[in-house]
Amino acid sequence: MIVECHQCKASVDAKVIAQHEACDEGDPEVFHSYLMECPRCRTTLLGGEYAYEEGPLTRLWPAPQKFLSYDIPDIVRNSLDEAYTCFKAAAFNACTVMAGRALEGVVRHFGTEKTYLGPGIKALHAKGIIDARLADWAGALQKARNLSAHASGERVSKRDAEDLLDFVSAICEYVFVLTRKFDDYMKRQSVSPVRAEDAKKIS
Repeated sequence: MIVECHQCKASVDAKVIAQHEACDEGDPEVFHSYLMECPRCRTTLLGGEYAYEEGPLTRLWPAPQKFLSYDIPDIVRNSLDEAYTCFKAAAFNACTVMAGRALEGVVRHFGTEKTYLGPGIKALHAKGIIDARLADWAGALQKARNLSAHASGERVSKRDAEDLLDFVSAICEYVFVLTRKFDDYMKRQSVSPVRAEDAKKIS
């Protein structure tokens, strides 16, 4: 099974020692998990995938790989995925550019009149899609992206790239994943039956 070994910093064809299939409650999709051994360094790896997924397994342990929710639209998730790929390859300037591209995807997804990143961030804030704190994070990423996207002597450090990647990931988590969860929660509350203690108060 192809999986990325965190020790070898490479994708390897790991030896499968054991495997398991299961479905979470309320989720009909089958998840396959594998206990494996790296053929190079012999470290233990735990990987997994859903039945419908193709390509390398997602490493679950050690140092779990980042899972990008499918609530995040493709126009954003594809760039975010490439940003993580660049980070793992120590291409920190490229990572910053792709993180900025993911943020541009957020701007375009919400159809703001301003599709350029700077004005687009302001439009997202004005619409209430992001708050002031997230707008600050987005602004920091925009400045770093602009420096990285043009030929200059500027180099992004590993720590800065990691922080900027965390910022855009948090924005996507808030805007797409948590917002959808909150909307679902509120819908469930609006149709839930009146609780017994509330019924007593009404009577």
